[in-house]
Amino acid sequence: MKLTVTPDTFRLAEVFTISRGSRTEAKVLTVRAMEDGVTGLGECVPYARYGESLDSVTGQIEGLPGDVTRDALQDLLPPGAARNAVDCALWDLECKRTGRRIWSLLGLPEPKPAITAFTLSLDSPENMRRAAERNAFRPLLKIKLGTPDDMPRLEAVRAGAPDAAIIVDANEGWDADVYADLAPHLIRLGVKLVEQPLPAGEDDMLAQIERPLPVCADESCHDTATLEALRGKYDLVNIKLDKTGGLTEALRLRDAARAQGYGIMVGCMVGSSLAMAPATLLAQGVAFVDLDGPLLLAEDRDAPLAFDSAGIHPPAAALWG
Repeated sequence: MKLTVTPDTFRLAEVFTISRGSRTEAKVLTVRAMEDGVTGLGECVPYARYGESLDSVTGQIEGLPGDVTRDALQDLLPPGAARNAVDCALWDLECKRTGRRIWSLLGLPEPKPAITAFTLSLDSPENMRRAAERNAFRPLLKIKLGTPDDMPRLEAVRAGAPDAAIIVDANEGWDADVYADLAPHLIRLGVKLVEQPLPAGEDDMLAQIERPLPVCADESCHDTATLEALRGKYDLVNIKLDKTGGLTEALRLRDAARAQGYGIMVGCMVGSSLAMAPATLLAQGVAFVDLDGPLLLAEDRDAPLAFDSAGIHPPAAALWG
């Protein structure tokens, strides 16, 4: 078997801003696992927040042995973007070699469409209200916040989309005092969930307060090994393939989190349909789905995922799995 890794760039439809900065394009890595004329594909999004770059992740992948197996991969690379792209490429390779869909290989029911959140990036209240109005038809909106001045933004989005369910992602941008002040207003405005209100490692306060508004761990939860540190602080965990290091560990994390009483959110980095495709398996029957990456792009892969009023559909075999 031969592994190759190449960079790809996808233009965004609009500037995308979170509390850490803005971007106008999605820079991803595409892995190809090739054997006997068959090619499996995987995609990852290196994330600077976790010390990753296109170069560092490329180096990790290029350092793997050519005969790497999915089982061996779990020990050869840590959780993260590199392992994700290779893991997913190996799953796709097996699907193509056997002629079976991914859910058949895993012994799972064929996935159905799932309603996904649509993300409104951080902006002025006026611009966020206009964005909310344009997307008020969507059943679930996710708002990027994470500054001390977020109340006007939240009020503006609610005014622009009065009927949509709302989840809020602070991306570690608040401190304990800001969150304590905001929490009652989040509830008043009908917010269903808040993601990572406090920085990972500085979130002990969440275990000391009542949580009438469910709190989801994102940056604080990577793989199964990180679950123990979340006890008493969080109500849900956000599973992202680029954090778990692929579909293999993501399935383990989902099952372990459920067994420990956590709700499940399935999320993504800003990537193409190839990055979202494996996550559609995880999105079955979970509390919240946030796989809107392709909706934020001005361009996408061939055979892209389909989105309609039923939500995000599972991938065609021509895309992945």
